[in-house]
Amino acid sequence: MVDTMALLPSFIRPTRMTKRSARPAGRPQAGDEAVLDAPDDRLSPALVAAARGEYAAAADLLAATRAAAAWENHDRYVRRLAGFARSRPEWFEAWRAAGPEDPGALLVGAQLAVDRVWPSPARAELLREVSPLITAAARADAGDPVPWRIALDHARGSRAGHRYFEELWEAAVRRAPHHYGCHVAALRYLAASCCVLWGDTPHTRRTSHRECFDFADRAAQDAPADSLVQALPARAAFGYLTDSCGPEIPRARLDEAADRALALSARFAAADPWPAQIRNKLLYVLLRLERWEDARAQLRLIGPYATSFPWDRFSDDPLGHFLRLREHLLTPGPRPVPAGLMTWPPAPLGEHGGHADAGDH
Repeated sequence: MVDTMALLPSFIRPTRMTKRSARPAGRPQAGDEAVLDAPDDRLSPALVAAARGEYAAAADLLAATRAAAAWENHDRYVRRLAGFARSRPEWFEAWRAAGPEDPGALLVGAQLAVDRVWPSPARAELLREVSPLITAAARADAGDPVPWRIALDHARGSRAGHRYFEELWEAAVRRAPHHYGCHVAALRYLAASCCVLWGDTPHTRRTSHRECFDFADRAAQDAPADSLVQALPARAAFGYLTDSCGPEIPRARLDEAADRALALSARFAAADPWPAQIRNKLLYVLLRLERWEDARAQLRLIGPYATSFPWDRFSDDPLGHFLRLREHLLTPGPRPVPAGLMTWPPAPLGEHGGHADAGDH
């Protein structure tokens, strides 16, 4: 088996903000308070300990999810811990110094390095220096798909060619055939690579969106009914609906993508922070499709758990933006959402809008 990690060229924001919705008495509601990017019951103690400068809880959490092959949680926790490390680098440096061979520390370090250089206009060049960290994380645990998800993001940011990306993709799906994070990374590479190869034109975007939908639909059809990959077509729909590139994707295909994600959302408990990311993106898609009743039902399932993405693409105050949307949507009567609450701003750093980072799920 080819060690494709060796082929890499040599060259969290764990926000916890709570706001109370200002609403007139008697108006329907989905809970008075909302919290942004709330950690779940397993991540929360690790973040509390990290705030005290302790890293053992974070190391134990990643070791436990790795041992259980709970890759969706494993990936999510890596991202959140890397976000914390970005704001508290001394915490991570202490962890790395104490356990330089700890697979969790190596993995968080690789994610942190990618996140740090991603916003730079020199991203492609700077990412070349990051590749040894990804290789080290992959070698620390041969069965973990998350280093390969980071490598897929790295390939997109460094504008790697298709053949090299396909080698990474094959290695990732061998480890976890239905890992959502790897599928999102592949979807984003597909969209970005079309623009690189053919230029940023309406024709490019049409081609990109068709290919993205084809990839997402095939992945969802092959995945179990309870896999997060069932939400991948809705992720493709989100990309299309925020691109303003015309009606080339049939409405029926957009509705089918939303229906898949709705069926997945219904499998999770209401007001649960774990599926909140899927539900917040789905809410945007439903609003753009003017499926008001489905959107209201999804809002009730979201409960108080707002997520930065996608709302930070529209406002520097994502929690306030979510609350304004919720207030508007829960006001009685058919009221289309004002365009100002749904407008996609120009992306200053390429394919990402708003605050650029390596990859929002």
